[in-house]
Amino acid sequence: MINVVAENINIMSKYTGTAMREKDPKPIQEWAEKLTEKGADLLDLNLGPARKGGPEMMQWLVKTVQEVTDLPLFLDTTNNEAIEAGLQVYQIKGGPAVINSIMATPERMALQLPLVTKYNCDMVGLMWGPDGIPRDENERTILLDSMMTQAAEHGISLERIWFDPIVVPVSSQQQELQGCTTFMQWLPDLAPGCKSTCGLSNVSNGSPDDLRDILNQVYLCMLKKCGITSAILDGFDEEIVKIAHDQSMELETLVGRVMDGDEVDTSGMDKKEVDYVKTAKLLLGHSLYSHSWLEV
Repeated sequence: MINVVAENINIMSKYTGTAMREKDPKPIQEWAEKLTEKGADLLDLNLGPARKGGPEMMQWLVKTVQEVTDLPLFLDTTNNEAIEAGLQVYQIKGGPAVINSIMATPERMALQLPLVTKYNCDMVGLMWGPDGIPRDENERTILLDSMMTQAAEHGISLERIWFDPIVVPVSSQQQELQGCTTFMQWLPDLAPGCKSTCGLSNVSNGSPDDLRDILNQVYLCMLKKCGITSAILDGFDEEIVKIAHDQSMELETLVGRVMDGDEVDTSGMDKKEVDYVKTAKLLLGHSLYSHSWLEV
C-alpha cells in the first residue's frame, strides 16, 4: 500500500481555482472532506506560481483546509514566500507539512532547505537539475547525490525527503521514461529510509483522453513494484486509489509478471487483463508508442 496524495485542490481547476481567487471556503472544504472520505492520505494544495498575493492565499488555504481535515498537506507552489507563509500557520495534526517541491539546483536548495530545518517539515526532492529534466537514471543519480549531500549539511535526514524522479510522457519521451523507472528501482538502495512520490498523470500527458486512465493505472502498478511510497494523483479516481491501496492485486501481479520477463499467455484473459499486459510492455519499451497500441 502506498500513500495517495490527492492533486485536486489546484489553482488550475475551474472549481477550486475560482474559489481560491475569490477566497470562498465552501467549495474547497467540500472537496477536502470528500477526498478524505474517498481515501486520500495527503492533500496537495497547488497554487502554481502564485506571483500575486501568494503568501496571503497560501495561509488562507491552509487554514481553510485544516478546518475540515487532519490529513497532512503538500504545500505546492514555486513562490518561496508563499511556502513559508503556509508553514507559519500549518498545524501538525496527522503529520508534518511537506514542501512540494525543492529542485536539485544550487539556488533552490540554498533558498528552501533552510525552511525544512526551520519548520521541521518534510520535503519533496525533485530530480530537476541545472540542465532541466534528467535524461536517464544516471543523471538522476547524480542529482540525488547532490541533494542528499546538501540536505545532510542542513541536518535533514533521508526519512524527511520524498524523492520525485520526474515522470515523463510515454507519448513523446518513451525512451526517457525507462530512466525514470530504473531510477525508482535503484532508489531504495541509493537512499535507504527515504520516501518517494511522483506526479503520476505526467506519464499519460499527450495521449488521447480515453487512454490516459490505463496508462496511469499500469504505471502506478509498475512504480509500486519498484518501491515507490506515494503518488500524486486524482483522489476522485476510484480505480487508481484502489491500486494505490492494494485493492487490485490481481492486476498488479499481472503487471509484475511482465516486468519480471515472464511470457504471459493472454489467451483466456478478459479485455482488461490483455490491455494491462499490452500497456505494461509499452511502458517498458518492449513496443513502440502509438495511440493504437491496444489494438495491435
